[in-house]
Amino acid sequence: MTTTKHETEITAPPDLPTITIVREFDAPRERVFRAYTDPELVARWLGPRDTTMRIDEWESVTGGHYRYAAERNGEVIASFYGSFHEVRPHERLVQTFTFDGYPDGVSLETMTFEELDGGRCRLVGLSVVDSMEVRDLIMSSGMDVGVNEGYQKLDELLASL
Repeated sequence: MTTTKHETEITAPPDLPTITIVREFDAPRERVFRAYTDPELVARWLGPRDTTMRIDEWESVTGGHYRYAAERNGEVIASFYGSFHEVRPHERLVQTFTFDGYPDGVSLETMTFEELDGGRCRLVGLSVVDSMEVRDLIMSSGMDVGVNEGYQKLDELLASL
Protein backbone atom coordinates (compact mmCIF):
# COMPACT_ATOMS: atom_id res chain seq x y z
CA MET A 1 0.00 0.00 0.00
CA THR A 2 1.24 3.48 -0.86
CA THR A 3 1.46 6.13 1.80
CA THR A 4 0.81 9.79 1.13
CA LYS A 5 1.97 12.98 2.74
CA HIS A 6 -1.52 14.46 2.47
CA GLU A 7 -4.26 13.51 4.88
CA THR A 8 -7.91 13.40 3.97
CA GLU A 9 -10.15 15.34 6.33
CA ILE A 10 -13.71 13.98 6.61
CA THR A 11 -16.07 15.92 8.88
CA ALA A 12 -19.76 15.77 9.71
CA PRO A 13 -21.02 18.61 11.93
CA PRO A 14 -23.26 17.31 14.74
CA ASP A 15 -26.15 19.61 13.78
CA LEU A 16 -26.19 19.48 9.95
CA PRO A 17 -26.95 16.69 7.45
CA THR A 18 -23.67 17.29 5.63
CA ILE A 19 -20.31 15.64 5.09
CA THR A 20 -17.26 17.63 4.05
CA ILE A 21 -14.15 16.03 2.58
CA VAL A 22 -10.97 18.08 2.09
CA ARG A 23 -7.80 16.80 0.43
CA GLU A 24 -4.75 18.37 -1.19
CA PHE A 25 -2.99 16.94 -4.25
CA ASP A 26 0.45 17.59 -5.70
CA ALA A 27 -0.98 18.29 -9.15
CA PRO A 28 -2.57 21.27 -10.88
CA ARG A 29 -6.32 21.58 -10.47
CA GLU A 30 -6.79 21.02 -14.23
CA ARG A 31 -5.27 17.55 -13.86
CA VAL A 32 -7.31 16.75 -10.73
CA PHE A 33 -10.49 17.94 -12.46
CA ARG A 34 -9.70 15.76 -15.49
CA ALA A 35 -9.25 12.75 -13.18
CA TYR A 36 -12.75 13.45 -11.83
CA THR A 37 -14.45 13.83 -15.20
CA ASP A 38 -12.70 11.44 -17.62
CA PRO A 39 -14.38 8.03 -17.17
CA GLU A 40 -11.22 6.10 -18.05
CA LEU A 41 -9.34 7.91 -15.29
CA VAL A 42 -12.20 7.71 -12.78
CA ALA A 43 -12.25 3.93 -13.16
CA ARG A 44 -8.56 3.79 -12.28
CA TRP A 45 -8.73 5.56 -8.92
CA LEU A 46 -12.24 5.54 -7.48
CA GLY A 47 -12.90 3.34 -4.45
CA PRO A 48 -10.96 0.95 -2.25
CA ARG A 49 -7.89 -0.89 -3.55
CA ASP A 50 -9.62 -4.28 -3.43
CA THR A 51 -12.32 -3.21 -5.90
CA THR A 52 -12.46 -2.31 -9.56
CA MET A 53 -14.87 0.23 -10.98
CA ARG A 54 -16.95 -0.59 -14.01
CA ILE A 55 -18.21 2.57 -15.67
CA ASP A 56 -21.52 1.81 -17.38
CA GLU A 57 -22.50 5.37 -18.35
CA TRP A 58 -20.56 8.61 -18.03
CA GLU A 59 -21.44 11.96 -19.54
CA SER A 60 -19.66 14.60 -17.44
CA VAL A 61 -21.29 17.72 -18.86
CA THR A 62 -23.85 20.02 -17.30
CA GLY A 63 -27.10 18.05 -17.52
CA GLY A 64 -25.26 14.74 -18.05
CA HIS A 65 -25.46 11.54 -16.01
CA TYR A 66 -23.43 8.59 -14.79
CA ARG A 67 -23.75 5.01 -13.56
CA TYR A 68 -20.98 2.77 -12.27
CA ALA A 69 -20.49 -0.38 -10.23
CA ALA A 70 -17.84 -1.50 -7.77
CA GLU A 71 -16.72 -5.08 -8.32
CA ARG A 72 -14.73 -7.42 -6.11
CA ASN A 73 -13.56 -10.76 -7.47
CA GLY A 74 -15.80 -10.30 -10.51
CA GLU A 75 -18.98 -9.69 -8.49
CA VAL A 76 -20.82 -6.39 -8.14
CA ILE A 77 -20.77 -5.31 -4.50
CA ALA A 78 -22.31 -1.84 -4.96
CA SER A 79 -23.58 0.36 -7.74
CA PHE A 80 -24.21 4.08 -7.95
CA TYR A 81 -25.83 6.60 -10.28
CA GLY A 82 -26.55 10.29 -10.55
CA SER A 83 -26.67 13.35 -12.71
CA PHE A 84 -24.23 16.17 -13.29
CA HIS A 85 -25.99 19.40 -12.37
CA GLU A 86 -23.04 21.67 -13.17
CA VAL A 87 -19.66 20.96 -14.72
CA ARG A 88 -17.51 24.09 -14.63
CA PRO A 89 -14.11 23.02 -16.00
CA HIS A 90 -11.24 23.11 -13.53
CA GLU A 91 -13.36 24.88 -10.87
CA ARG A 92 -16.53 23.12 -9.76
CA LEU A 93 -18.48 19.92 -10.16
CA VAL A 94 -22.04 19.58 -8.78
CA GLN A 95 -23.77 16.21 -8.99
CA THR A 96 -26.35 14.04 -7.37
CA PHE A 97 -25.19 10.72 -5.92
CA THR A 98 -27.37 7.69 -5.26
CA PHE A 99 -26.41 4.26 -3.93
CA ASP A 100 -28.56 1.66 -5.72
CA GLY A 101 -29.08 -0.13 -2.40
CA TYR A 102 -30.67 2.97 -0.86
CA PRO A 103 -32.46 4.92 -3.62
CA ASP A 104 -34.20 7.26 -1.14
CA GLY A 105 -30.83 8.55 0.08
CA VAL A 106 -29.93 10.93 -2.74
CA SER A 107 -27.18 13.38 -1.88
CA LEU A 108 -26.15 16.59 -3.60
CA GLU A 109 -22.38 16.83 -3.91
CA THR A 110 -20.35 19.92 -4.73
CA MET A 111 -16.65 19.50 -5.49
CA THR A 112 -14.58 22.69 -5.57
CA PHE A 113 -11.11 22.58 -7.12
CA GLU A 114 -8.92 25.27 -5.53
CA GLU A 115 -5.63 26.23 -7.11
CA LEU A 116 -2.71 26.33 -4.66
CA ASP A 117 0.82 27.66 -5.05
CA GLY A 118 3.36 25.35 -6.64
CA GLY A 119 0.98 23.73 -9.12
CA ARG A 120 -1.04 22.04 -6.40
CA CYS A 121 -4.77 21.69 -5.78
CA ARG A 122 -7.10 21.55 -2.77
CA LEU A 123 -10.28 19.61 -3.36
CA VAL A 124 -13.24 20.44 -1.13
CA GLY A 125 -16.28 18.19 -1.36
CA LEU A 126 -19.56 18.98 0.35
CA SER A 127 -22.31 16.35 0.42
CA VAL A 128 -25.79 17.36 1.54
CA VAL A 129 -28.25 14.60 2.43
CA ASP A 130 -31.92 14.74 3.41
CA SER A 131 -31.57 13.66 7.04
CA MET A 132 -29.18 13.18 9.91
CA GLU A 133 -30.01 9.48 9.80
CA VAL A 134 -28.77 9.18 6.22
CA ARG A 135 -25.66 11.19 7.05
CA ASP A 136 -24.90 8.89 9.99
CA LEU A 137 -25.45 5.79 7.82
CA ILE A 138 -22.97 7.11 5.28
CA MET A 139 -20.41 7.98 7.94
CA SER A 140 -20.67 4.51 9.50
CA SER A 141 -20.65 2.65 6.17
CA GLY A 142 -16.88 2.40 5.86
CA MET A 143 -16.86 5.11 3.21
CA ASP A 144 -13.71 6.55 4.78
CA VAL A 145 -11.74 3.50 3.64
CA GLY A 146 -12.92 3.95 0.05
CA VAL A 147 -12.25 7.69 0.14
CA ASN A 148 -8.78 7.36 1.66
CA GLU A 149 -7.64 4.47 -0.52
CA GLY A 150 -9.20 6.07 -3.59
CA TYR A 151 -7.33 9.31 -2.98
CA GLN A 152 -4.09 7.35 -2.51
CA LYS A 153 -4.71 5.76 -5.91
CA LEU A 154 -5.50 9.22 -7.30
CA ASP A 155 -2.13 10.49 -6.02
CA GLU A 156 -0.44 7.67 -7.93
CA LEU A 157 -2.47 8.34 -11.07
CA LEU A 158 -1.81 12.10 -11.00
CA ALA A 159 1.93 11.45 -10.69
CA SER A 160 1.80 9.37 -13.88
CA LEU A 161 -0.20 11.82 -16.04
